[in-house]
Amino acid sequence: LISGAVRHRVATSHHKHLQFAMRFCICCFDGPLATYRRSISRTSNSRGHRSLVDVSPRNGAVEIVDEVPTHQRPRVGSWASPVPYSPLPWATWSRDNSDECEDAIALDADGGASTCEFGFSVLEGSLAHAPAPLASLNSRGECKTADRRRRLRELDLAANLCMQRRPRAQAERLLSQAAGIDFHSEQLLGSPGSLPQPPSLEERERAQRQLITKVIEELPSDGPASNKIAKVPHRLLTLRGKHGQELRRKMLRGAIVVFFTAGYEGKRFIFERAHALGVRVVLIESPDSWSRRLIDEGLIAKFIPIDMSQNSENVYVDALRAIEELRNDPNLGTPDGIATFVELSVQIASRIAETLGLPGPLPEAVDAARDKHRTRAILAAAGLPTPPNHLITGPRDLAAAARKVGFPAVLKPVSGAASLGVKKVDCEEDLVATYEELNNELGSLVVSSGALVKNSSQGPGTPAAGVIGATFLLERYLDGHEVDIDVVMSEGEWQYAAVSDNGPTLEPYFNETWAVSPSLLPRQQQVALKELAIGSVKALGFLDGVFHVECKYTSIGPQLIEVNARMGGGPVYETNRRTWNVDLVEETLLVAVGIPSRPDAPREPNECIANSDINALKSGRLLDDSFLEPLRCREGVVSFSPHVSAGEEVVGPTDGLPTWLVEVVVSRPTPRESLDYLLSLEAEVQARVRLAPSAAGTL
Repeated sequence: LISGAVRHRVATSHHKHLQFAMRFCICCFDGPLATYRRSISRTSNSRGHRSLVDVSPRNGAVEIVDEVPTHQRPRVGSWASPVPYSPLPWATWSRDNSDECEDAIALDADGGASTCEFGFSVLEGSLAHAPAPLASLNSRGECKTADRRRRLRELDLAANLCMQRRPRAQAERLLSQAAGIDFHSEQLLGSPGSLPQPPSLEERERAQRQLITKVIEELPSDGPASNKIAKVPHRLLTLRGKHGQELRRKMLRGAIVVFFTAGYEGKRFIFERAHALGVRVVLIESPDSWSRRLIDEGLIAKFIPIDMSQNSENVYVDALRAIEELRNDPNLGTPDGIATFVELSVQIASRIAETLGLPGPLPEAVDAARDKHRTRAILAAAGLPTPPNHLITGPRDLAAAARKVGFPAVLKPVSGAASLGVKKVDCEEDLVATYEELNNELGSLVVSSGALVKNSSQGPGTPAAGVIGATFLLERYLDGHEVDIDVVMSEGEWQYAAVSDNGPTLEPYFNETWAVSPSLLPRQQQVALKELAIGSVKALGFLDGVFHVECKYTSIGPQLIEVNARMGGGPVYETNRRTWNVDLVEETLLVAVGIPSRPDAPREPNECIANSDINALKSGRLLDDSFLEPLRCREGVVSFSPHVSAGEEVVGPTDGLPTWLVEVVVSRPTPRESLDYLLSLEAEVQARVRLAPSAAGTL
C-alpha cells in the first residue's frame, strides 16, 4: 500500500484542508495540529485582599472564556477548573483562533497550500488501489509543485461533494465507493471510512444510565464492598456525572467502616452524613469521649473504648485486636475500610489499614506529610519549590538555623497542628526567646478528642508534654496570599482540586482569620497553586485520599506550607459542598473502601461562600454573648457557631495566641460580595464584644 510521510510548515488557519490532508495521507507533523493556550485573567498583581478583583461571570468585571477542547463539559468563568476536564494536567485551556497561530494551514492566492510539502513512496502493485490524484508521481516518487496544489484542490472538492449536507457515514461510504478503495486502503487513507458513526453524547449517556440502573438492581444488598466492586465494570465505577456518583453512593451503602477517633464535637456532622449514606460506623475512641452517646442515638453501629492515655504502640495493639474481633460479631463482620478525620490519628489509621490489607495510604507517605522537615526534603528532591529551612532539636541548633535560613523566618513544630506553636521571628535574639516561649506553650497543651487544645479545667484531656515541642523547624518567612487547596486523589491521579483564599493571619502567631471560595486570585495563579498542591501530594507518595493542602502565592511564585492527609476541619466540608457540590465526607468513605472517586463538580460554582473564625482583639473575661446578635436571623448568614461562652477568659494577639470567638459562614452571589459581607458582619460582632479584666489581672 501507500506509505511515506508528509511534512508541513504552516502559517495561517484553514481547518478544512487540514482535515482532509490528514484523512488521505499518513502524516508526521513537525508541530501540533492546533495551538492551545491558557486563558488567563489580565488582572494586575495585587498585594492586599482589598485590591483583589472579582472576575467571576456574575460580577461582569472581566469576561473570560474557559472552555476545554473536548467540549463535553466546558467551563465558563474565571476559576481554575476543580476537576480534570483538560487533556493536559492541572490547567484549563482554550483553542487559539487568532491570525497569529503559527501552526495552522494557509492557502495561497490560487487555492494551494503555500508552505505544504508532500512526499509519497508507492509500493509496487499498489497504484491500482490509490485514488487517481495520489498516483501522479514522477519517476523518483516525488510530487511536482503544480501537482501538489492540484491534489489539494481535488481533495477539497471531493470533501465538499461528499460531506456537505450528508450524514457522515453516508458521505464516507460514497467517497470510498467512488474511489474504489478496499477495507485496508480505506482505513489507511480515509479512516474511519464507511464504518458506522459513533453514538452521540446524548445516546451514550442514555445507554450508560440504563446500564447503571441495571447494575444497581443487581448489586447484592449485603456482603463486603470488594464483592460489589468486582461486579461493576470499571468504566461505570469511574463515570463522572450525577449518575456515576449515584452508583458509587449505592455501592457504599451497607459498608462497615472503622473510624479511628471522633475529633471534637463539632465533627458530629461527619457521623450524621455517614449514617445518611448507609455506612455502618464502628468508632474507636476514649471511654469518656463525647462521641460515646452516638451509639444510643443510632448514628454509629458500635463504640469501642480504648485507653488513649497509653503510648501509641499499646493503643495500636489494642485497636488492631478489637478490629480483628469484629469478624466474630454477628451484627457486623469484617470491616471494609478504615477512616479518620482527625490529624493526630492519620498515622495509626494508615498502619492498621495496611496490616489488615484494607485500602489506605502508605504509612511512610503519611509519616512524611506529618513531618514538615521530611516534607521539605522530599519536595526539594522532586524539584518542587522549597524555602530554606533547618531542623531544630535543641537550643544548640538555633545559631546554625539562623545563619542558614535568615530573617524574617517562621518557627513551628515539626508535627504540630492548627497553627499551635507557630510564630514569626525577626532576628536571632527573637528566635532564642521565641523558642523558649513555644516550648513552654506546647508543653502546656492537652490532647482532647484527638485535637490539640489549650489546657483548661473544663473537660478531659491528656497532657501533650513530651510528645510535641521537642523538635522545631525554622524556615524562611513566605509573603503573599495564602490559600487552601482541597484535593481528592484516586488511582494515582487527582480527581478534584479546588482553591479557596485565606485572609491575612494574625501575626506573629498566624491565627487564621477569613476564607472565601472560589478564589479571587487570577486564574493562572490558581492553576500554579493547584499544580504545586497536586505535585506535593504525589511526591509524598499518595495515590488515593482526601487532602487539605495549604500554600501561598508569594513574590517568587507558589510555595507549599503543609499537606494534611485528611479532610480539612472547620467549614471546609460545607464550603466545598456548597460551592462545588463535592461532599468530602462521601469521598473519604469511598476511598476508605476502595471505590474510585470521581467528584461531579458543576461548570460554575453553585454558591460563593466566605467564612471566618473571628478572633478576640483584646484579652479579658467575656461578660455576655451579645456579640452574637448581629448574626441572628440575618439574610446570607449560612451558619454561626460560638467557640466561647459568657464568663470565659479570652486572649488577644498582644498577649498570646488569640482566642476564636465565633465561626461564621455566609453566602452571596459573588466571591467579592461574600467576603465584603463577611467583613462587615465581623466589624459588627467586634463592636459588641464586652470584656472585663481577667480574673488573674493580666494574661
